[in-house]
Amino acid sequence: MYVGALELDLLLGDVGSIKEKRSVVRPVVAEIKRKFAVSVAEAGHLDLHRRALIGVAAVAADAGHVTDVLDHCERLVAAHPEFQVLSARTRWLGPHDD
Repeated sequence: MYVGALELDLLLGDVGSIKEKRSVVRPVVAEIKRKFAVSVAEAGHLDLHRRALIGVAAVAADAGHVTDVLDHCERLVAAHPEFQVLSARTRWLGPHDD
C-alpha cells in the first residue's frame, strides 16, 4: 500500500475577504474530489483571505498510480487562473515505512 499526500500552497488573485476566498476554493476542492476520488480539504491559511493551503491524499497498491493522481490534481489547480501555486510538496508512506 502506498499513501501520497500533496500540499499545495496557493496565492489567490482578486479576493477581498474570507467569504470570497471560500467561494473560490470550495468549488476547486469539490472538483478535485469528484474527478480523482481522493481525500481533499482546505487545510491551512484559514484566516488569510489571499492564501490557501489545499491538502490532497491518495492511496493505492501501486506508487506510480498515486504519483499520477497527485500530478493530475496539481495540474488541475495550476490551470485555474485565479490561483498561483507558490509551492507543491508531496509526502509518501510506503510498505517499508514503520
